[in-house]
Amino acid sequence: MRSSHGKSDIIVTRRRLPGDPHDDQSRYLEAAVSGVLVACVYAPNGNPQPGPKFDYKLAWLKRLNTHAAKLMKSRAPTVIAGDFNVVPTSSDIYPTKSWDKDALVQPQARAAFAKFLKNGWADALREAYPDEPMYTFWSYWRNRFDRDAGLRIDHLLVSPTLRQRLVSAGVDRAIRGKPGASDHAPAWIVLK
Repeated sequence: MRSSHGKSDIIVTRRRLPGDPHDDQSRYLEAAVSGVLVACVYAPNGNPQPGPKFDYKLAWLKRLNTHAAKLMKSRAPTVIAGDFNVVPTSSDIYPTKSWDKDALVQPQARAAFAKFLKNGWADALREAYPDEPMYTFWSYWRNRFDRDAGLRIDHLLVSPTLRQRLVSAGVDRAIRGKPGASDHAPAWIVLK
């Protein structure tokens, strides 16, 4: 976004997730962008589980939920966007049992994601597409993209003030099909 002077209206407000001064992983960035607070997350994958990586994932999601509650309390129009590494429900993954032991689908991780919604955050992709499959990730293995055997692990959570301004949301699936593309497709929202 640009101001009328052609300069960027981005002010970085936070470069790390609060709650653990010893956590040195770069997984959280927050900035004010033209009147909207945008938090970008890259949650831990958590595999293999059980184990220390999964414990770290759950602790990190708990810290994110704590910080998100403070953002909610501030009433600032906020988007929390990025790779949460959580498949929220069985409707967010193609019919399979091959992921059953993966950290992305474990009940504890799903409960941590559900807590955001319980606390008032809106899942923008589900707001736009409440009933149809909407995947953001397709593994490179076993021709999963061509078979549309995907997962939804990238999310855009919006605060109540932005939920009222949500015009549309989606996933640019075609980008995932290009040569050399990431295994994730961009997810996006449009606000009025």
